[in-house]
Amino acid sequence: MSQPSATPIVERMDAKHRYEILVEGTRAGLTAYRDRSAQRVFYHTVIDDAFAGKGLASQLVQQALADVRDSGKRIVPVCPYVAKYLKRHDEFGDITDAVTPDVLRWLRTELG
Repeated sequence: MSQPSATPIVERMDAKHRYEILVEGTRAGLTAYRDRSAQRVFYHTVIDDAFAGKGLASQLVQQALADVRDSGKRIVPVCPYVAKYLKRHDEFGDITDAVTPDVLRWLRTELG
């Protein structure tokens, strides 16, 4: 009988401006953000190839967005994966703002 795999853990890493998903203590992926006043602007999500195909990106983004809701912020989905997730999960529609040229200019400045 095989051991059940450990439940992945999502952690917000404020100093690194990202949420990480850990599998048995190993970082399997992340979704990166920058805060713009009351908005959390998500701009990149990646899952390591060794962990691909396990639904980790969806779990990561769902928990990150739930954390945004809990913090009282709003979501801006610059990241294509986050935008795609939001199209399938309308429960975050009430706290989602559109990606605007102003947000994109601001993000480019933030990221250098």
